[in-house]
Amino acid sequence: MIETLEPFRVELTGYCYRVLGSGSEAEDAVQETLVRAWKAYDSYDSARASLRTWLYRIATNICIDMQRSAQRRALAVDLGPSGGEIGAPLLESVFVQPVPDALVLPEDLAIRRETVRLAFVAALQHLPARQRVVLILRDVLAWQAAEVASLLEISVASANSALQRARATLRVVDVGDAFDPVDPAQKSLLSRYCEAFERHDVETLVSLLHEDATMSMPPFSWWLRGREPISVALRDPGASCAGAWLVPVRANGSPAFWQMRPGMERPFGLVFLDVRDGLVTGSTTFLNVEEFLPLFGEGL
Repeated sequence: MIETLEPFRVELTGYCYRVLGSGSEAEDAVQETLVRAWKAYDSYDSARASLRTWLYRIATNICIDMQRSAQRRALAVDLGPSGGEIGAPLLESVFVQPVPDALVLPEDLAIRRETVRLAFVAALQHLPARQRVVLILRDVLAWQAAEVASLLEISVASANSALQRARATLRVVDVGDAFDPVDPAQKSLLSRYCEAFERHDVETLVSLLHEDATMSMPPFSWWLRGREPISVALRDPGASCAGAWLVPVRANGSPAFWQMRPGMERPFGLVFLDVRDGLVTGSTTFLNVEEFLPLFGEGL
């Protein structure tokens, strides 16, 4: 039985991650999905729905239930104005959390990598849970309207209406640009950024930023916009990254790096870079490494 259900784990985790915005919550949702499916397998009717559709129906119901009392996860730039005091760290549940590619991107399925980027997942959180589900199933997983309607037990017209409303909402939310890992210009930009970071060459780092670039450090709501404020922060002796270096990691279908520091066996943070038109448009450094490191494993 478990051999029959297990092949669906990664794609279900990717689906639940997009809905929930948290890798650990997605893992919990999928584990509960597989347990329920195992217990109810004798009642599964293959004539009514494929095994895949049946599992997605269970996972959807679990995710929607998990969303009923939860606040919307977000990025720091969504939580308030830039600048000010760094303040106290916020709870993990406030932020969209990082996730390793291997947990959510099946190798044998043509699922777009850009749909697990932090900005895209954060944008999805603006949608009501059912609209979120419909948009993910239709626009990310390429389900037909009739399949989505059957899964949610609604009419095709209702499914199409929910999709139109979801698309309209996302059109006014900036989801940034997808990263192309084979683009020589983008690869060169990331290489230069990492080299400048390792040298603690603030002047070069700032030159690689877009004029409206942002910098944030979850679990703090504090964030900055613009080259000058970011330059000041990078030059602050009390927050210096001198001696640190970046190690690539496959996460959220994006340019991502462990920030390592001398004398530390574990990463100091997990850095994500957004790129556009040959420049870095944003850097997000997750400092609450202990909370999500188990998802990535100990082999660092």
